[in-house]
Amino acid sequence: MIPTPPPAAAGASPGASGRVGPLAGKTILMSGGSRGIGLAIALRAARDGANVALLAKTDTPHPKLEGTVHTAAQQIRDAGGNALAIVGDVREDDDITRAVLETKGEFGSIDIVVNNASVIDLSGSLDLAAKKYDLMQDVNVRGTFMLSRAALPVLKEAPNPHILSLSPPLNITPRWLGAHTGYTLAKFGMTMATLGIAAEFANDGIAANTLWPRTTIATAAVQFALGGDRMMKVSRTPEIYADAAYEVLQQPAREYTGQTLIVEDVLEAAGITDFSGYAAAPGTPDDELFPDIFL
Repeated sequence: MIPTPPPAAAGASPGASGRVGPLAGKTILMSGGSRGIGLAIALRAARDGANVALLAKTDTPHPKLEGTVHTAAQQIRDAGGNALAIVGDVREDDDITRAVLETKGEFGSIDIVVNNASVIDLSGSLDLAAKKYDLMQDVNVRGTFMLSRAALPVLKEAPNPHILSLSPPLNITPRWLGAHTGYTLAKFGMTMATLGIAAEFANDGIAANTLWPRTTIATAAVQFALGGDRMMKVSRTPEIYADAAYEVLQQPAREYTGQTLIVEDVLEAAGITDFSGYAAAPGTPDDELFPDIFL
């Protein structure tokens, strides 16, 4: 259930494809995005004629996971947008710098940064490998901070700049602090980095918000880390996340910042209250969907 794009916002201009909408001609720099939620967000923006640059490691196919940065870029073009596939690692400062420079060089600006890349491991503290702890910190926290930071000078030049991180509200309760401490630290770190940037750069008019769903989303992370096919059937599709992100990214940046947003709340505020079409298994009642963690 993806609503028809709304009429063009005041001042909206056609993208290179000739499409007109709130994100037409806007340039998004995203970490990851080869598949799942990130790709869904990119495709939603592409329908307006947006430009999307993807910084991702997936140069070649994964044996278990569909999609590479190159196939994602082609899907973005097929959806009506422009795409730039940047093979790189959000853990590497040189790759981040190159991504910012190449994106600005290709499209002339950066209007939006989406911190999508994330690593999940729900192991308890005694079972969590040190390397996996470091990986989650490097990708989730450091990657979010460094990519956002590198793009800030370019974002300052944009008319309505946004940073959006796919991370949860800071629910500091024993239930979540103790459930999987390593992963919780990494996801809360993404949120802290985003809220810090929101406060630090509020006077520059740069919005920085986080976005998180009430239910699990049918992605590879749910398939392989949370519970296989059973969990996929009680999840919602990535399109619900994408539609909420689309609403967030067209808001006035100076007024809409420093928030830990919930997907369903954003959609309800936009007048979308029937979520039945987002069920991964059609016909699944809302009360049978699996609640996501951290809420």
